[in-house]
Order: sequence, then structure tokens, then C-alpha cells
Amino acid sequence: MAEEYDLKTDGLLVRKWRLKSTLGAQCQWQVEVGEPLAGPVTSADSEVIKENCSNPVFLRKDTNTSFQWRVRNLPFPRDVFSVFAEPSDRCIIIKTSNKKYYKKFSITDLDRSKLPLDNSALSHTHANNTSIVSYKKPKEILTLEQELLKELKKLKGTGEGDVDCKTQ
Repeated sequence: MAEEYDLKTDGLLVRKWRLKSTLGAQCQWQVEVGEPLAGPVTSADSEVIKENCSNPVFLRKDTNTSFQWRVRNLPFPRDVFSVFAEPSDRCIIIKTSNKKYYKKFSITDLDRSKLPLDNSALSHTHANNTSIVSYKKPKEILTLEQELLKELKKLKGTGEGDVDCKTQ
């Protein structure tokens, strides 16, 4: 696991996991929080199949008080969306009444802490073709994050810019 924090706001920017395959080789990074990794750089005239840029993009961007997921490129009105928690499956479901979008996802932080889902902590907004689903963080998660921040303050963070790399 690798995490990247903003040194000024102490906000989590990226959390990604890298697991091993069944044969022990390193797999690709899986982004849990933050922008997804960019694909390979290719020239515009090469014959590569790639997804349309107008497809919906699903990503997680947390705030200090809530878990937050954003779905970009959804040109539907707000009343078309239905967002609800499914406690039996331990997941949240986003779907549209016009059957153009459906997404089922879990909150990995709650799963790791074995905390239940609460439908009252869930909220949804939609503006500028972006749907934002927020789930208010439970007190247990907030105290864990505060303890983690205290530990991170003890470490020396590197600033942005060139890094002094020593070569042999």
C-alpha cells in the first residue's frame, strides 16, 4: 500500500494497493482513493483501441468528514438518480431510472474496520454532469485517521520538486 498526503491540508490525495499474482509477480497498482492511473502514452495516429472520453468516470475523493465518490460524464437530471445503501451486501448502489448507469461499490474502510452501513449517513448531489455521493465518516474512522495523522506528523515529509538521488 502507498499513500500520498497533502502537506498543507493533511488531506489524503492517493491511496493505492499493489498485490502479488498467484505466481508471486507484482501486479498493476490498484487505486482506491484519488485519480486513476493514466494509461500508456501513445501517439494520436496509432491504431489503438481505447475507451470513449465521454464514458462515465468513477473515482473516490475523500474529504475530512466524509467518504466521497464522483461520477463524471453523466448528462442526466438529478431526479433520474437513485442512491442507496444495501446493508446485506455491504455496498452502495447508484442507478438511474432510465437504465443508462448502474454502479455497485463497497466502502473498503468500513469493511476493514468491520463497521455497519448506515443509510442516514448517505447523501447525493448532482451538478455539471457530475454526480457526487457522500458518506459521513463514523466516529471510529475519524479517531483512526486522527491517530494516523499524529504518526505522520512525526515523519519527515518530502517537499515537491527535484529529489536528490545519489548514484554510484
